[in-house]
Amino acid sequence: MVAECITEDFEFQPLGRREVTGRFDGGTITSDAGALLLRELEAKTGLLRRFAECFNDYRDPELIEHTVEELIKQRVFGIALGYEDLNDHDDLRHDPLLAVLVGKRDPTGENRVRQRDKGKALAGKSTRNRLELTPVGASASSRYKKIVAECSTIEQFFVEEFLNSYDEPPEEIILDFDPTDDQIHGSQLGRFYQGYYKHYCYLPMYVFCGQYLLCAKLRPSDGDGCAGTVPDLQRIVPQIRERWPNVRIVLRGDSGFCREPIMQWCEKNRVEFILGLSKNTRLKAEIVEEMVQAKGTFEETGEAARVFKDFTYRTLKSWSRSRRVVGKAEYIGKENPRFIVTSLSPETIAAGPLYEKVYCARGEMENRIKEQQLCLFADRTSCETMRANQLRLWLSSLAYVMMQKLREVGLKETELEPARCDTIRLKVLKIGAQVRVTFRKVWVALAESYPWRTLFAQIWANVCRMPPRPIPD
Repeated sequence: MVAECITEDFEFQPLGRREVTGRFDGGTITSDAGALLLRELEAKTGLLRRFAECFNDYRDPELIEHTVEELIKQRVFGIALGYEDLNDHDDLRHDPLLAVLVGKRDPTGENRVRQRDKGKALAGKSTRNRLELTPVGASASSRYKKIVAECSTIEQFFVEEFLNSYDEPPEEIILDFDPTDDQIHGSQLGRFYQGYYKHYCYLPMYVFCGQYLLCAKLRPSDGDGCAGTVPDLQRIVPQIRERWPNVRIVLRGDSGFCREPIMQWCEKNRVEFILGLSKNTRLKAEIVEEMVQAKGTFEETGEAARVFKDFTYRTLKSWSRSRRVVGKAEYIGKENPRFIVTSLSPETIAAGPLYEKVYCARGEMENRIKEQQLCLFADRTSCETMRANQLRLWLSSLAYVMMQKLREVGLKETELEPARCDTIRLKVLKIGAQVRVTFRKVWVALAESYPWRTLFAQIWANVCRMPPRPIPD
């Protein structure tokens, strides 16, 4: 309930002889006017519209005020703008600028059917909840929740968007697989204690290629960190090869993915791999001479020294064949040995560059995962069921794809091209503006004191130059 006194003056500390007074009478003001750039980007790419097609809507068309596409846009734009909770939308539904972003023809909500909804153009938390909580078996006969997400179609969607990001097929792509922890605090389905992370959590699996996200799959944390890798490869690789039959695909992961079924599947399906390999006494014995050499260099120079060795190795029981292993004998005041196993031949790439330039580059994927969790709320998995939490993870992933597209297109050759999502939000999307809605126009008067006007104009020009994506028949 809004307090009656909010129209009174607020007397702040004076500025010299001047009084400093505040009052809620500035008209319809938004703090998110920069998100108009996201609206233009969506109009060019159709990203959110295509994601909405991954749902079956069993609601009565004559009773619908908010389409699935509008609900998706409202949620994803909200996440991109920093509104992590569904509860936020009970207040955001009053914002005409967000209604413009969503595509509401009545951005002030004055023409809503119910009297209680007038002045609120967008859906509230209850309507939004029905989207996220609809069970898999819902149908037209269900009472409330009738919008069913087609999970397999959504998984294909993210791979398809990755493929659409390239104008020409690349010669090689590297698929990074990595799990992460998603700490939970309630009694959600799939809740288990994870000994490595030392708390109750989910263990979602991510697949990235560079900055492009191909998979975000929610999993319970009571299994192996690499569980589900082969099924994901069986789904992703054929979809990629259907579009790019000649591309070389490389799987990259840490030692948690060094499992015989994964390597064997790759070898049978023309997929190369570069995987971490846990050290043991046999492996360390292979690089004794190299470690002595590295120690001698360290004692001479006082700086960390590395020596690499290429050799063939096979476990006593778990591996079905011998494979190429690269050992890193590093001395940093103490011994620091590391190993990787790969299907790439020494003629393709030497041991040193393979480890330092290719394998170590997988650390960038961890930055992308942290970006999604910290900036786009991928860890807001507080629903009771795993299906609902999986949908929340996908909506966060969709916001990441949208922000990545803004980075790739709008921020190209600008100072913010390498920036993180929260920095982009602060400097580009969070712009104060007055919004006036008339019969013919929506006037958005951006703040004159906005300090990055030149940058905004360059982003706008970059988005305008982007050719629109053809709409399929």
